[in-house]
Amino acid sequence: MVNSRGEVIGVNTAMILPAQGISFATSIDTAKFVASRLIRDGRVSRSYIGLAGQNVPLPRRIISYYNLAVESGIFVISFETDSPARRGGLREGDIIIGFDDRPIAGIDDLHKLLTEERIGRNSSVMVIRGTEKVAIDVTPQESERRDN
Repeated sequence: MVNSRGEVIGVNTAMILPAQGISFATSIDTAKFVASRLIRDGRVSRSYIGLAGQNVPLPRRIISYYNLAVESGIFVISFETDSPARRGGLREGDIIIGFDDRPIAGIDDLHKLLTEERIGRNSSVMVIRGTEKVAIDVTPQESERRDN
């Protein structure tokens, strides 16, 4: 994909042929990162904390009381067996609102922060548990390779 100045801005990743040219793409920055890691290491390493969650809005009272920078968070639904999040003390029903002093408004924000640099490094996860704001230490581990 190129912009009107001829600069590469993305790479098409999937196309729906009967849908009149609708396609999906990834940004050029992501493509460069992935390509460099594949050339250097033969794979891309990511960290993970092993939970399933969904984006949820936060109650206005909680946002005001804690003066939060976000209006939504990640509602923790479940965990992988023996996951870093469960070992760290996260519970089902917690709402994640921060990770290492960065606000987290949703799952995409968390994924962006779970880079290979976080593998094995203790990180603080800020959650709303009931009406309390709680900091929990979690040590992300390397995401295991999954064959399709």
